[in-house]
Amino acid sequence: MDWQKNLLIAAILATLLMLVIRWHEFQEKLPTSTTVATQTAPTNNGAIPATTSVANSEIPVAANSLSEAEKTTIASNQLISVKTDSFDLTINPLGGDIVQLALPRHFLKLNTPDQPFVLLDNRDHHTYLAQSGLIGANGTDTTQGRPLFSSEKTTYTLAESENQLVVDLTMAQGDVKITKRFTFTRGDYLINIEYLIDNQSANNWSAQLYGQIKRDSQNFVKVSALEMNPFLGAAITTPDDKYKKITFAHLAEKEEKIGVQGGWVAMVQHYFISAWIPDADSQNTYHLRKLGDNDLYLLGFTGKVNEVAAGTQGTISASFYAGPKDTERLEQISPYLDLTVDYGWLWWVAKPLFWVLKFIHNLVGNWGLAIIGLTLCVKLLFFKLSATSYKSMAKMRKLAPKMAELKERLGDDRQKLSQEMMKMYKTEKVNPFGGCLPLLIQMPVFLALYYVLMESVELRHSPFFGWIMDLSVKDPYFVLPVIYGITMFFMQKLNPQPTDPMQARIMQMLPLVFTFMFLWFPAGLVLYWVTNNSLSILQQYIITKQIDAEPAAK
Repeated sequence: MDWQKNLLIAAILATLLMLVIRWHEFQEKLPTSTTVATQTAPTNNGAIPATTSVANSEIPVAANSLSEAEKTTIASNQLISVKTDSFDLTINPLGGDIVQLALPRHFLKLNTPDQPFVLLDNRDHHTYLAQSGLIGANGTDTTQGRPLFSSEKTTYTLAESENQLVVDLTMAQGDVKITKRFTFTRGDYLINIEYLIDNQSANNWSAQLYGQIKRDSQNFVKVSALEMNPFLGAAITTPDDKYKKITFAHLAEKEEKIGVQGGWVAMVQHYFISAWIPDADSQNTYHLRKLGDNDLYLLGFTGKVNEVAAGTQGTISASFYAGPKDTERLEQISPYLDLTVDYGWLWWVAKPLFWVLKFIHNLVGNWGLAIIGLTLCVKLLFFKLSATSYKSMAKMRKLAPKMAELKERLGDDRQKLSQEMMKMYKTEKVNPFGGCLPLLIQMPVFLALYYVLMESVELRHSPFFGWIMDLSVKDPYFVLPVIYGITMFFMQKLNPQPTDPMQARIMQMLPLVFTFMFLWFPAGLVLYWVTNNSLSILQQYIITKQIDAEPAAK
C-alpha cells in the first residue's frame, strides 16, 4: 500500500536526519607552538572566590600585581615539570596551578607518539588550566595575590619501579607551614591534591578549599560545513539533574550557583574531559560563570570551612581528573560522572551495548572485529522480529503483480480498491503493518549503537585491517561507504517495489544519498552498517526464496 511505503520512507529519512545531527568527523588541530606561557602575575583574569560566606563565596576579585622581586623569583625558578606514564604536565609555582597537561598515551594524530594530545594549555593564544587554592580567614589566595610556592626541584619523573609520584609545594604563613601535595598514580588520570596544614601558631587556622577550571571558548575540532560540532562546554551533577550540560553561551548570559553534597564539575569535549571532584561527604558550592568581558569562563567549587586547631595538623583535599572518557573509571570516581560519555536520551540502551562491545573486544583484541561481533549479537537478538518483517515484505513482493492489476482495474474507485486490497491481505494472510513496525521497533537500538560508536574513546586511533588504520575517522579511500551503498541497493531489490513512480524514484536515490553522507562518517560506524546490511541481505534472501516457493493461496 502507498501509506506503508510512505511510512517506510519517512522512517528512513528520520533516521538520516538524526544521524546527520549527531554525525561529526573527529580531527583535532592544535597550534604548533609548544612553549608554555609563564604566568608572572595575577590579573583580573585570575579571579578567585573571595569570602568564607557561602552566599558570596563565588564573587571574584581582582588580585594585585606581585612585586618585581617575586616576578624575578618565578622567572628564575621557572615552572615545575612532572612526567608520568599518564601525564606530561606543568605546574606554576605561583598558586600551584596546572597550566599545561598532555596525555602521552593519546597521540595528537595517528602514529605521532612524539606529539601527545594536549588537553590543558595556557599559551598566549589559548587558556585552559586547573586552579586551586585556599580562601577565607587564613586563606593563601587573597586580594593581595596568589601564593608563591617553592619545591625541592623543578623536574619530577615517575620511576619505572614506582606506582606513585608525590610532588610537594611548600610555603610558610607565619608559624603555619602549608604543603600543597600532588599525588600521581601509575596508569591513572586522577590526581589527588591535598593541602597539609601544620599549624604551630597560637591561634586556630581556618580556610576553604576551592578548585576551578578556567577556559576560553575556543574549539579546536575541525568540521566540514555539513557537520555538527561535538559538545564543548561545562557539565555538572545536581539533585534534580544527574547530568546537566551548560553551554558557554548560557554562562555568558547567566551565572550558575548550585549547592550539592559531594558532586563534581567538568569541562567536556569530544573523547576527553577535565573535572574537579571535591569531598563527597561535604556540602560544596559550585559556581559557573563568564569572567568579565573576556572570553574566559570559570567552572569551580568552594568547599566547607576547615579549621585546624593551634599546635595540630590538618588535611584538606580534592581530586582532579584530566583524561579520556573512560566509562568504567569515571563510574568509580564519582556518581554520574560517567554520563559525560554522552549517549543522549538513549543512554539506557547504549550503556549495555557498550558493555557487550568491550566484552567482545577483550576476546578478539580488535575493535573492528568487536563491532562486527556486536552487530551479529544485535541481529541475533532481533532475529525473530526481523524474520517477521522480511516475511511480510516477501509476501507483499509476491503480491505486487496482483496489486498492480487491481490498481489498473480499479484505480479510479478508491473505496473499491481499498476493499479489494484488504480482502487480498486477508486471503493471503498478509499483515500490511508487518514490514515496517518491526523495523521501527529496532530503530532505537540502531541509534544507540550510533551513539556508542561515536562517543567511545577506545575507537580513537584504533586500527581495523588493511587500509583502515583509525576507526574513529573516515575511510581514507571511501571503500566502506561504497560497499554500504551497494548493500543498500541489493536490500531494496529484495523489498516490494513501490507502484507510485515518485516513491520509486525516491527509493532508488536513497543508496546514493546515504553513500554520500557516509563518505565522512567514521569508519567504525560505516563498518557496523555494512555488516548489518550484509547480514540482513542474507536473512532476507533466504526468507524471500522460501516465501516465493510457497504455493499461492486459493
